[in-house]
Amino acid sequence: MSSFWSIWISVLSLIVIAGCFLLLRVCSKNTTDVKEGESMGHSFDGIEELNNPLPKWWSYMFYITIVFGLVYLALFPGLGNYKGLLNWTSSNQSIGTGQGIKADSAAAVELAAKEGQYVQYDQEVKHANEKYGPIFAAYLATPLEELVKNQEALKVGGRLFLQNCAQCHGSDARGSKGFPNLTDSDWLYGGDLATIKTTIMGGRHGMMPPKGGLPIDDSEIAGLAEYVVKLSGREHDEKLAAQGQGSFMKGCFACHGMDAKGNKLMGAPNLTDDVWVYGGSRGVIEETIKHGRTGVMPAWKDVLGEEKVHVIAAYVYSLSNK
Repeated sequence: MSSFWSIWISVLSLIVIAGCFLLLRVCSKNTTDVKEGESMGHSFDGIEELNNPLPKWWSYMFYITIVFGLVYLALFPGLGNYKGLLNWTSSNQSIGTGQGIKADSAAAVELAAKEGQYVQYDQEVKHANEKYGPIFAAYLATPLEELVKNQEALKVGGRLFLQNCAQCHGSDARGSKGFPNLTDSDWLYGGDLATIKTTIMGGRHGMMPPKGGLPIDDSEIAGLAEYVVKLSGREHDEKLAAQGQGSFMKGCFACHGMDAKGNKLMGAPNLTDDVWVYGGSRGVIEETIKHGRTGVMPAWKDVLGEEKVHVIAAYVYSLSNK
């Protein structure tokens, strides 16, 4: 980090802490002409405003947090390039530089201890890999068809799911708008074990262009949406749906199929069920047709490694295959 940005961050951090202290001091003083405990002259619905001071316990807690913040910034990195009095670091990449010592070696750790440096993060990761690495290696060596029967493996997969996948699919894996429900039997790309693992490993990039990239006028969108509603087995306007079927035959079938049951090779959804990723109301369907949709699931191979993805795939499969 350059000196400018180091100073900039340090000054801003200290200004914020000082501002909190000054704000507390100002709010602790009675700057009105009304004595403490007396009425401010405001009342509403039988409630009268009194000129009461800030609660003592609240003020003391505020002061404690300010002191804690200053002590923390003095001991640990937080003010630009300042390393802190404890010389703590979460990475040991720079330890032993120029001394011919590998950063992850025991000698580097001993050197760090002598220099008062803390490298526990890297060491904790290393120890975790040494402890749990063989377990995940054994899971990877187990075929998915067998792994889904291993309750301990599924518990591990569930915890990995909560840590990495729940942000989008929810802690119950039922998804939300734009993120598929993983507990039902409806799959865009396929729900067999191998396909689920492939999806997690490499990610997916689904895209429906506006109006499907077809010569469809805005005046046709309402009819096409009505036809999609009909396909999903709901009440519909037969005349309007018939008009929409003509629009569908302009080329929507190229992705969704002549029977509108979708195409797992392309990730095109089945339009004949009542399962929706973005919503199935007429308004949302019209919005989808008019503006298209783009959905991206990131690849997890380089983030988690195949061993952990293998376990997550088994867990995800178990959600819809009890």
